[in-house]
Amino acid sequence: MAPTSTSVLTRRGRLAKDVRRDLEGSQKRLQPKYLYDALGSQLFEAICELPEYRITRAERGLLAAHAGEMGVGLVSPVTLVELGGGSGEKLALLIEPLVQTLRDVSVALVDVSSTAIALATRTLGRYPDLPVTGHETTYEDGLRQAVATRSGDDTILVAFLGSNFGNLDPAEALAFLGRVRSALRAGDRLVLGADLVKPEAELVLSYDDPLGVTAAFNKNLLVRLNRELGANFDLDQFAHRAVWNATASRVEMHLESLCDQTVLLPAANCLVRFTAGESIWTESSYKYNEDGIADMGAAAGFARRDQWVDAEARFAVTVFDAE
Repeated sequence: MAPTSTSVLTRRGRLAKDVRRDLEGSQKRLQPKYLYDALGSQLFEAICELPEYRITRAERGLLAAHAGEMGVGLVSPVTLVELGGGSGEKLALLIEPLVQTLRDVSVALVDVSSTAIALATRTLGRYPDLPVTGHETTYEDGLRQAVATRSGDDTILVAFLGSNFGNLDPAEALAFLGRVRSALRAGDRLVLGADLVKPEAELVLSYDDPLGVTAAFNKNLLVRLNRELGANFDLDQFAHRAVWNATASRVEMHLESLCDQTVLLPAANCLVRFTAGESIWTESSYKYNEDGIADMGAAAGFARRDQWVDAEARFAVTVFDAE
């Protein structure tokens, strides 16, 4: 269903408010969720196929090998809620053993990108009897909406895959896990994918690939602001930068101004001045170690059920039970 003009205006007003606030700080920022418009979602799917970006292939491998174990003990009916899942290919790996062993399985897709929801819905079309519901909203709101429709004996399995968890700083990540736990009840389950610390050169290359796909993904955020807010960003005057911040254990993505310049954003009612070398911080990707993931889950009220690690790509999938 196409969005109504009212919903479009509401989203655009929220974007304008967030952009104005975030660009007025001493460190200019833009929220990473705004990277995922229709084109941004497609570019991210292309990033996932790059040889330098090993996260997706590693996670697919772990899911293909262990998805059956991840669902052991779940009691039908089961609602699988995926938060920010992209194309749905990894979700299908998780669903396959569930639909083979349980009589009643349904899926709720939660994403801020309608394009991602549409892609995943098409992918899950291979299961014609699988009910699929889309929630175009934030993770927390979408999870609340999905849980609100559960019947008395439903089991909820939440999947938070890819590098999405790494986009949250550690304090936000812990608070997020706490909110997920508060939406669940004992017997529910969480499958969490998280990238692990690895050599700096490998990390930077994952976010600054030779083909420039990640740079296009990052710069597309400026294209979106030009289109939706009437801004006049000159893409040639900004460069994509990926930096490993070892102290904070994160890769940062920035858009660096190549000259002194002024950008007007009429719909956000702001004028932003840049000096040469000044950047807009667009995304962070935090990297963890295996025990740190388990400890964070425990602090949020989960018990680690199992964990699998791709030792070469340094990526982990951890399964938690809600206590």
